[in-house]
Amino acid sequence: MSLLTVNRLKKVYTTRFSQNQVLALSDVNFSIEKGEYVAIMGESGSGKTTLLNILAALDKPTSGTVLLNGKDITKINEKEICAFRRDHLGFVFQDFNLLDTFSNMDNIFLPLVLSKKKYPEMKLKLEPIARQLGIESILKKYPYEISGGQKQRVAVARALITHPDLILADEPTGALDSKSTEELLRLFSKINENNQTILMVTHSIKAASHAQRVLFIKDGVVFHQIYRGDKSMDEMYQNISDTLTVLATGGARNE
Repeated sequence: MSLLTVNRLKKVYTTRFSQNQVLALSDVNFSIEKGEYVAIMGESGSGKTTLLNILAALDKPTSGTVLLNGKDITKINEKEICAFRRDHLGFVFQDFNLLDTFSNMDNIFLPLVLSKKKYPEMKLKLEPIARQLGIESILKKYPYEISGGQKQRVAVARALITHPDLILADEPTGALDSKSTEELLRLFSKINENNQTILMVTHSIKAASHAQRVLFIKDGVVFHQIYRGDKSMDEMYQNISDTLTVLATGGARNE
């Protein structure tokens, strides 16, 4: 059984004043195996943000199912959804979403505090993650005292601390300079090598080139996908670039 299965996902929004209907997703189907590293790309308005919000259990589809380990997250009630999201999903955002009044350590601990874990258990979970991400020296500092690249590594640690089934990354390199982007992408690859499943939405060809598979969304459906296989990073980059050109010029959908 796949870790994540998206089946016939459709999302229709109704505008508040005109009552016009906007089709954001029409028929999205794909699955992700445990340990995969998948990127989602598409032009603005293609539906990828809507898709991410549904996968994050922040929005519900008009129809279709999203199965995470066989459980349909679209059917989870409001009382249970926060705990489910906290226990099974990890999030990495473009703008970090760190609390400046909390130390970096306390920002990382936040999901565990909400789960009522004891401090010794939290500390034990943090130590190997902090080593892996190279953030031991900044744990007692505050987010406003560190660089953007360091902030994103703290955010990644917060996503990893619960050992989630799936990490959802929304434009994780969008606010980073080129050096910090390289460092973060190397870290994502290392994290994935430890069998952590990652799903990343990105505009960046460079970021997507690090994934094992890239899904392209157009007009609310999966238009095409590219598997890394034995491709080099440069070959992957070129394949992604070529596909985005086809998307931009209105090329035919690949079944």
